Amino acid sequence: MLHATDHALAALEAQLQQRFPQRLVPLAGGAQAIREAGHGPAIVLLHGIGSGAASWLQVALQLSPHARVIAWDAPGYGDSSPLAAPAPQAADYARRLLQLLDALHIDDCVLVGHSLGALSAAALTHRQPQRVRRLVLISPARGYGDPARAEQARQVRSQRLHNLEQLGISQMARQRSAHMLSPTASSDARAWVQWNMARLLPQGYRQAIELLCGDDLLRYAALAVPCDVYCGAADSITRPEDCQALAKALGASFALIAEAGHASPIEQPDAVAGRLALALEDSLTGTAL
Repeated sequence: MLHATDHALAALEAQLQQRFPQRLVPLAGGAQAIREAGHGPAIVLLHGIGSGAASWLQVALQLSPHARVIAWDAPGYGDSSPLAAPAPQAADYARRLLQLLDALHIDDCVLVGHSLGALSAAALTHRQPQRVRRLVLISPARGYGDPARAEQARQVRSQRLHNLEQLGISQMARQRSAHMLSPTASSDARAWVQWNMARLLPQGYRQAIELLCGDDLLRYAALAVPCDVYCGAADSITRPEDCQALAKALGASFALIAEAGHASPIEQPDAVAGRLALALEDSLTGTAL
């Protein structure tokens, strides 16, 4: 007999296939997997290191009546070709993203980066500000690329690579998924975080570790577009005080998402979708709803 959580997962997987389907976009550097729903102004969603495009499902379904919602599986994730460099920087991911926007005929968008996705989002915005109407960073990971954080970078790289080799993806997903959420998260949210994390691929994950440990979001802090930063009030990974400091350095607005840990798009999709709808409206009119 299936448990309630199993039924919930099955329903989410069905929604994923029917309402937020994957397609492959051929690019010069290989295939790029995306999920897409809706029509209208574009909003592009970048996931974090332990996740994938599917993690945006519930947010995307709320936004799709009003926007063209695109979530990528980062290079090396899902069916997306990995990057050529074994230790890529955010600029490498940004180049792939720019190729994708060109292939999809997207002249400009609201660009959203969650966790490690914030680095790629900030790098593209820094390089091509005319392509981004508004930048939204959710629980942004700063990265450890600042020389002053070299020892932290060494420790983080060593620990993550050790876990990958010793535990493997499935066991990592079982052990780490609960840390992505608040203590009051539902069992369905926990299961969906684990489902997404269990689909990581070693090569893409290793490249993402190198991005996390080798780059620094503050290298891209000179932004020429409006920026909003949000953080789960119970985020124990990118803590609220750290996200607020990043927001200040970026000249961005800052707000907390109540009753959410790090994976707020899964734990509080209504709140996240509401914030992104405001960002989209403001990007089009200059006045938030």
